[in-house]
Amino acid sequence: MASPEPKGLVPFTRESLELMKQHIAKKHSEKHKEDLKPNTDLEVGKEFPSVYGNLPRGMVSEPLEDVDPYYKNKNTFMVLNKKRTIFRFNATWCTLSPFSTIRGTTIKILVHPFFRLLILISVLIDCIFMTMTDLPKWWPALQNTLLGIYTFEILVKLIGRGIWAGPFYFFGDPWNWLDFSVTLFEHITRYSPLNFILLFRITRNLRILKIIPLNQGLKSFVGILIHCLKKLTGVIILTLFFLSLFSLIGMGLFMGNLKHKCLRWPRENETEPRHNRTGNPYYIRETENFYYLEGERYALLCGNRTDAGQCPEGYVCVKAGINPDSGYTNFDSFGWAFFALFRLMTQDYPEALYHQILYASGKVYMIFFVVISFWFAFYMASLFLGVLAMSYEEEKQTAAEKAKKFEPFQQTLKEFQEESEAAETKTIQIEMKKRSPPSMITSLDMLDDATIRHKEELKKSRKRCLLCWYKFAKAFLIWNCSPCWLKLKELVHMIIMDPFTDLILTICIILNMYFLALEHYPMSEETISILSIGNLVFIGVFTAEMIFKIIAMHPYGYFQVGWNIYDSLIVFHGLAELYLMNIHGMALFRSLRVLRIFKLGKFWTTFNMLMLTLGNSLVALKDLVLLLVTFMFFSAVVGLKLFGLSYKECVCNIDKDCQLPHWHMHDFFHSYLNVFRILCGEWIETLWDCFKVAGQFSCIPFYMMVILIGNLLILYLFLALVSSFSSYKTATTEENDEAKNLQHAVARIKKGINYVLSRILCQKQNVLKETMDNVNDIYVKENISDHTLSELSNTQDFLKEKEKSSGTEKNTGTENENQSLLPSPSASETVPIASGESDIENLDNKEVQSKSGDGSSKEKVKQSSSSECSTVDIALSEEEEMVYECEKPKHLKNGYGRRSSPGQISRESKKGKIWQNIRKTCCKIVENSFFKCFIGFVTLLSTGALAFEDIYIDQRKTIKILLEYADMIFTYIFILEMLLKWMAYGFKAYFSSGWYKLDFMVVIVFCLSLIGKSREELKPLISIKFLRALRVLSQFERMKVVVRALIKTTLPALNVFLVCLMIWLAFSIVGVHLFAGTFYECIDPMSGERFPVSEVMNKSQCESLVFNESMPWENAKLNFDNVGNGFLSLLQVATFNGWITIMNSAVDSIGVNMQPNFEGNIYMYCYFINFIIIGLFLPLSMLIGVIIANFNKHKIKQGGSNIFITVKQKKQYRALRKLIYEDSQKPVPRPGNKFQGFIFDLVTNQVFNIVIMVLICFQAITIMIQSDEQSPKMDTAVYWINSVFVMLYTGECVLKLISFPCNYFTRGWNIFDFMVVIFSITGLFLPLMVGHYLVPPSLVQLILLSRIIHILRPGKGPKVFNDLLLPLMLSLPALLNISLLIFLVMFVYAIFGMYNFAYVKKEAGINDVSNFESFGSSMLCLFQVTIFAGWDGMLNAIFNSKWSDCDPDKINPGTQVRGDCGNPFVGIIYFVSYILISWLIIVNMYIVAVMEFLNIASKKKAKTLSEDDFRKFFQVWKRFDPDMTQYIDSSKLSDLAAALDPPLFMAKPNKGQLVAMDLPMAVGDRIHCLDILLALTKRVMGKDERMEKFLSEMESGFLLANPFKITYEPITTTLKRKQEAVSATIIQRAYKSYRLRQNDQNTSDIHMIDGDREIQSTKEGAYFDKAEGKSTIQNQV
Repeated sequence: MASPEPKGLVPFTRESLELMKQHIAKKHSEKHKEDLKPNTDLEVGKEFPSVYGNLPRGMVSEPLEDVDPYYKNKNTFMVLNKKRTIFRFNATWCTLSPFSTIRGTTIKILVHPFFRLLILISVLIDCIFMTMTDLPKWWPALQNTLLGIYTFEILVKLIGRGIWAGPFYFFGDPWNWLDFSVTLFEHITRYSPLNFILLFRITRNLRILKIIPLNQGLKSFVGILIHCLKKLTGVIILTLFFLSLFSLIGMGLFMGNLKHKCLRWPRENETEPRHNRTGNPYYIRETENFYYLEGERYALLCGNRTDAGQCPEGYVCVKAGINPDSGYTNFDSFGWAFFALFRLMTQDYPEALYHQILYASGKVYMIFFVVISFWFAFYMASLFLGVLAMSYEEEKQTAAEKAKKFEPFQQTLKEFQEESEAAETKTIQIEMKKRSPPSMITSLDMLDDATIRHKEELKKSRKRCLLCWYKFAKAFLIWNCSPCWLKLKELVHMIIMDPFTDLILTICIILNMYFLALEHYPMSEETISILSIGNLVFIGVFTAEMIFKIIAMHPYGYFQVGWNIYDSLIVFHGLAELYLMNIHGMALFRSLRVLRIFKLGKFWTTFNMLMLTLGNSLVALKDLVLLLVTFMFFSAVVGLKLFGLSYKECVCNIDKDCQLPHWHMHDFFHSYLNVFRILCGEWIETLWDCFKVAGQFSCIPFYMMVILIGNLLILYLFLALVSSFSSYKTATTEENDEAKNLQHAVARIKKGINYVLSRILCQKQNVLKETMDNVNDIYVKENISDHTLSELSNTQDFLKEKEKSSGTEKNTGTENENQSLLPSPSASETVPIASGESDIENLDNKEVQSKSGDGSSKEKVKQSSSSECSTVDIALSEEEEMVYECEKPKHLKNGYGRRSSPGQISRESKKGKIWQNIRKTCCKIVENSFFKCFIGFVTLLSTGALAFEDIYIDQRKTIKILLEYADMIFTYIFILEMLLKWMAYGFKAYFSSGWYKLDFMVVIVFCLSLIGKSREELKPLISIKFLRALRVLSQFERMKVVVRALIKTTLPALNVFLVCLMIWLAFSIVGVHLFAGTFYECIDPMSGERFPVSEVMNKSQCESLVFNESMPWENAKLNFDNVGNGFLSLLQVATFNGWITIMNSAVDSIGVNMQPNFEGNIYMYCYFINFIIIGLFLPLSMLIGVIIANFNKHKIKQGGSNIFITVKQKKQYRALRKLIYEDSQKPVPRPGNKFQGFIFDLVTNQVFNIVIMVLICFQAITIMIQSDEQSPKMDTAVYWINSVFVMLYTGECVLKLISFPCNYFTRGWNIFDFMVVIFSITGLFLPLMVGHYLVPPSLVQLILLSRIIHILRPGKGPKVFNDLLLPLMLSLPALLNISLLIFLVMFVYAIFGMYNFAYVKKEAGINDVSNFESFGSSMLCLFQVTIFAGWDGMLNAIFNSKWSDCDPDKINPGTQVRGDCGNPFVGIIYFVSYILISWLIIVNMYIVAVMEFLNIASKKKAKTLSEDDFRKFFQVWKRFDPDMTQYIDSSKLSDLAAALDPPLFMAKPNKGQLVAMDLPMAVGDRIHCLDILLALTKRVMGKDERMEKFLSEMESGFLLANPFKITYEPITTTLKRKQEAVSATIIQRAYKSYRLRQNDQNTSDIHMIDGDREIQSTKEGAYFDKAEGKSTIQNQV
């Protein structure tokens, strides 16, 4: 809506109120609807726009007439305070008069800024005291004062606004309800003698949320998030549906299984102690005869399946005791199963649940967890991200439209400000020059030149200063002492601004970074001395830089630049550090050295742009960040008040020593840390502790609130940051002067090196030039005899034109394809031979060039420019070279080419012809589709063979021999293939393709592995066999497309990745300064626990305690002793694996060689919090934003299609869209038999389908009410209920078979239902025949439950489900391609893990289920790492490389390999590289899914129509025109328009709009479908030239397809027909008036009849006038 014309402010008087009441009364009498909407710039809480002029003093805090036209008839008035903030109040209804003195006073108080400030200060004071556990004595008095302030605020608002619940009344604002409720409860709990429950006392903490309405930005973001929640309703319902479904499946599969434990079987005369028993039986509450693994709190789980966990000798697997994790992890009832599935969906500690289920039920059920943890969690996260991204984009568009609307005014205001600033600056400069001597004017001009490049930064960083400041700057900060000083300044300026100076400074920064990274523990005295000297040198260099720049630029000019201020802070810090060098406890101050690293950003354009984008984004999102902090503070206070006392009183339930653990909520700091941990995704372990101390009913609501609301805020903030970084473009980045200086310096160095080399090699170049000239002369002489000069020139012209035409293509898409894995799709199909490899081919090439000059078209030139299997035509790019597979005949037909001369043929040798024929034959072989299929099949076989080489291969002699022979066969086949391709394509073409280079490398791997088997000393070469699997990449187009797309989206983000790496380096260096050497602790070898500080205080005391000749002073495996270990520790913190252990070690650390004490350094938690925010959250948003930008850029290049699918899949994608939108099933004809017809009507009735859906849901409910160890009566009831459901479903099946005798099995859903019935009947009677132990009792229930997927059936289930499932279906091809690549990466790493970690000692994350002994177990391990779960435990086990941790001489039965030690270096590279690769692939999976969701949403909003919209129109048309006549009656037109889907949809009442469309009508008042479609399309897309052209093309295409429409000529239109009806009504009315005057005796009766008709005629006349007005507007347009 356009902004109203600004007008002056008018006081609100009694006359204004009366006039408003008259307007309202008039509006009610007219019953006329207005289309006005509130002006968004005049909303309550916003600043009054300056376009309305200045605010007179007399109108401040006084009632004013509302300037927004929307409120002119709303009984409201407006009040503005001193800050021009808008307030609105109601003038009537349940309130005092606006002219009342009391109300006027309260309004003045209410709108005064001090009143809001007073409330804000009160709330903040209240919040501070809420965090305290030990309150001061004067707290009750302060509390009463605060309560009085809150009560006074409510009274002021009640009097000022009124007590009604409408808009602008007190109770019309939900925040006022909150204030009133909290204050009321506080009064009740304060003064009532009753002891209220804790919940009422907790309501006082809701006072924290009062901060939100006091800040307009927070309030607006709350509204935005509530709007997002409304849009997320469908996603939440779908999530609950899937969680319930998978919970029921989990109950059927795993109910009671987690109680299976290994129980010791009693023996006669048993005297030996209990085996392998650790822990306190009273604490664990388990039977002492269970089997426990070393260091485990809970008994070992087992199962009766062969692939489940097995008990050791002497133990038997029984169902006894409680479930794991104190009974909180199980599938014994629906509630606990739902809880476990929610835990899996949120990916919190899932590896523990995997291991428990796989131990108790078998490894085959890993499929269940793959579906849940990977696909289901991925899909749900994609849906949430997609809906939130769509909401955020809507908000951005709304803000952009609003800004665009007021852009002219803002532009005018900006120009006025710039003019005033320029005039002020000019005045200041003139004033300064007037007061300067002539010798110094030149210096001032130089100062202007030096600072002009920082003009933009200056505008943003400071406000305009007063003239006195410039006088002070000239007097003290601009040094112009003497001409000698000026000459010195010029000299220093020339030196310090020289490009080589910036290059030297950059080198110094990099060296300083290297010196900082060299610090480690322990360091020798020599290393310490070198690092100290280096530190002094760098301080000196940076100090000299600062001094020289101050001399060159003056202090005034120097401190105008932000980077110079930063440099000066670095120098001051370095000098202060030198002064405080001998003071202990300055580790944190020393760690600030790391800020020197970021000096590099001055010379790094990418860093500057990212930091600028980040700063702008955080400023724009400051309210959202504040809202997140407020919510975390509120949650921490609520947790403190709810559970703080319980943690203290019931601490013995969670710790055997009755000590509070690291993570609790007894005080505010720990409560805040606990909330932060929950928001990081780690909540299940602290929730178990909360269960033990406070119970389930209070803990679950609190945790769900923090998880759901907190994650909503974080996701929205994350998407906002990603959206801002996705606009980052390296190509448009402007480089600063420092970056340009670096480039100039490097260019000078290159120029100097080239000059020196040219001088050295001058003589050699001259000799070479002479030789080349001779060769060229000979070549020209030979060619003159064969080709005329005109032919050669024509060829050259063609080559030039070709280079020009292909230049743009090469630059945009594939400029580096020869050096990368980015060839065109055709490159994988054909690679022609390179010419120039024989004399014969050179002659052929010349001949072809001569043909190209004959005036033939470019297409003919292209076809003839490469022989069959020949690559070298210089003019053609690699993509075009790969296209032409076969040579065209040399003697072209129809006289298009000139025949070769006899001289040419005489020079062709017989040997050359044979060689060419051989190469042609090889080319045909390798290009044959059967040959490609054979090579692909062999590749899969060779890759799959690797999976058999596990630790059991030596025990399987036959398989081992077969694999050895197979390796030889595979090697020979691939060598033969390589030789054939060499012969066919030539070396140049073969090695110009990245995929063939990969094939060549794999052949080398095959050969080396065979060599390794032949000699014992070369046996390590066998371990590289895992690289054989990489050959799969080059054989399958789907994987090649994904790899190409990943390279396109990732490589441009390398610069951003380096920025993120620099941030991590800074945190790692700080970690080394803070924690190096402090993670050592003295361990009791008997209990494995740390000695308390009261017994051991430092290393020397620990070394005096020697047990079993071992030194118990041990370091943590993950520490910060050097930068490398720091990086690894930070990676574990970033993936939230093992981070709790690292943080516990950090907060317990005291100092070097000191025994750690419990939370002795508690505020080190802040280091990790800062890393998660600055080092993880922000860099992650940077990286993903840039990857999305690259994804969109390449998607646009490909015409908007997905870059992760092949060309063939793009066609399948379009077919899939048609399949989804199109109802391809033909309607089943109704049987002629009466009985069958009756049954047909019954089963096709909508009520029947609803009854079936209700039965399906009821059957699911019967599973929900079941539990483990239920009574026998319940089991019997369940059996009979299942039998009833089977009979009902069987009856449904029989009825449908009767009604659809021949068409029942033509529909997939009917086949599915039939199979469910068959399997259900089988499952019901099978236990009676083979026994209940062989068939699980839940089999029938699970089979019947499978029918619940009918809810997701397209067109039958809820529409919201279909809309949410659509993006997944459409992105499925791309997701499957990416999943194939993930599987290949997992396969390669699984084989590598089998070769290197198969014999690692089983502890921590490596156990009987999760290990690298076999291929299946390795894949299970890698699946955990793929979802970033449990890899810290595996790496912990691989770290066992010392004699104290493992046995390098241990004999492994069945193999010759000895030892169970790991290789830490290989393990680190293995896991880190896999995490990075899998993260990169998974991020692209999320991008594909979310972008598909946004694509569908944008298409729905866009004012365009797609093929799907037209298809839907014709689907609806079929219902109104079943005989396919292409016409419908005009009476059905309204129903048709209302039945359509958006955007063609027209809601009822729509007859007026349809009449105004002026649709042509044929005989019988029939309207053609094309006319309706054209009119609706024109209504949606508007009228323009492109639209008219589109409509004409659509009409002509339809007429060609349906020519018989021409025979039906229209006789009228809907508008004319309406005019005729109205005219007839008028005539009838006139005639009846005439009869009325003629028949006076029947006057009364006639009046009664005509009265009714008069009303109807009046309505129709008004309707006609409205339609006629619309028609006139259309004609004008």
